Amino acid sequence: MNRTFVGVDVGSSRTKVALLDEGKNLLGYAVRKSGVDFSATALEGLRDSLDMAGRADTDIAYTVSTGYGRANVAYADETKTEIGCHARGCYHYFPLAITIIDIGGQDNKIISLDGEGRRTGFKMNRKCAAGTGAFLEEMALRLDIPIENMDALARQSTDMVRLGSFCTVFSATEVLENIRNGKKVTDIVKGVFFSVIQRIIEMDLLSENVVMTGGVVANNPYIVTMTEEQIGRKILVSQHPQLTGAIGAALYAIEGSRSGKGVRRG
Repeated sequence: MNRTFVGVDVGSSRTKVALLDEGKNLLGYAVRKSGVDFSATALEGLRDSLDMAGRADTDIAYTVSTGYGRANVAYADETKTEIGCHARGCYHYFPLAITIIDIGGQDNKIISLDGEGRRTGFKMNRKCAAGTGAFLEEMALRLDIPIENMDALARQSTDMVRLGSFCTVFSATEVLENIRNGKKVTDIVKGVFFSVIQRIIEMDLLSENVVMTGGVVANNPYIVTMTEEQIGRKILVSQHPQLTGAIGAALYAIEGSRSGKGVRRG
């Protein structure tokens, strides 16, 4: 009766765990810093998720891992690519033709799906940290503010400062110059957000229906609002945008259990 399906998304910055029941309902979840021991973090996230769900280890029917450190999840029955899991998680909540924008800690992904959920296109920013969570962390450090305060500060801006470079190093220099020139922190932060959005928009064409996911979106919802202003239409966001990959992995776990795939490990 308590068959539980686990999805684990081990990212370079954060590890996310999501538990689903057979009806595909979210039972429990956890988000932890990935740290230097991915295996231990994935196990701790599982414990937290089981506690939230009121479930036990013996209730776990199948586990799928994904993300940068997916091979480090010892208790996973199967692994899937993060592209596939993000696509599956988004299509679960928005079953239509969509363009997915995932802003991660170290990279950005744009995934295009048709009306049947099939992938029709994919692009990833791998050249540098521009437009990612790491970029925001660096800018927060330069501005000497907690990263969790950036969203509220950007909303207070009345005269946004535009940064001329996407490069993290050059942008950091620009930020320091703007501070020296007396620009308001609120206006600089909004400019940093705008830089993230511009970096994403230049990556690929966006369809009519756009979904935004990732930890940056979860912690900085004003970025969604600003992106809507740039593209001129409403953007779709699930209740837990940071969990999309983990939820997609858990959906694959349901399928894996039914098909009898995979061999239980450790």
